[in-house]
Amino acid sequence: MNNLEFAIAMEKEGERYYLAQAESNKDNSLNKVCLLMAEDERKHAKILADLLKGKREKLEDRDFFMDLKSVFDNLEETKDGAVDAKSQLEFYKDAQEKEKESIELYLKLRDASCLKEDVEIYDFLIAQEKEHYEVLGELIKLLTHGEEWVESPEFGLREDY
Repeated sequence: MNNLEFAIAMEKEGERYYLAQAESNKDNSLNKVCLLMAEDERKHAKILADLLKGKREKLEDRDFFMDLKSVFDNLEETKDGAVDAKSQLEFYKDAQEKEKESIELYLKLRDASCLKEDVEIYDFLIAQEKEHYEVLGELIKLLTHGEEWVESPEFGLREDY
């Protein structure tokens, strides 16, 4: 198995992981997050499979943050099916680690590539995975923010929440 085949397998594994998480969280808002992530992983696998076949199609970027925003717009409606914050935090941390591994792999593949077109594809995938990593980081931050430090609103400089 070469590096490109390994990357395809990793993206497919990511898709399966997110679909399994979506299934186990089908009664709460985490389901939608997992489905969005699974869809992106499926698209990444297709881009890489096309690259392996010598096809280079136009890369379409989408605003993952906007898609994710729609998930959290209706949180009041999903309170009854809310997921426990601890398990949600564990999921986000695990998922963020998977995204970090993808970034590292694509950086290696990009650096080993000789073709400008391939480098562009890897740069696109790196940017996609970094966006996922950042989104997951923000979700982790939201879940842990209240537990980390409580200070008087009268004193000190506080980060905007």
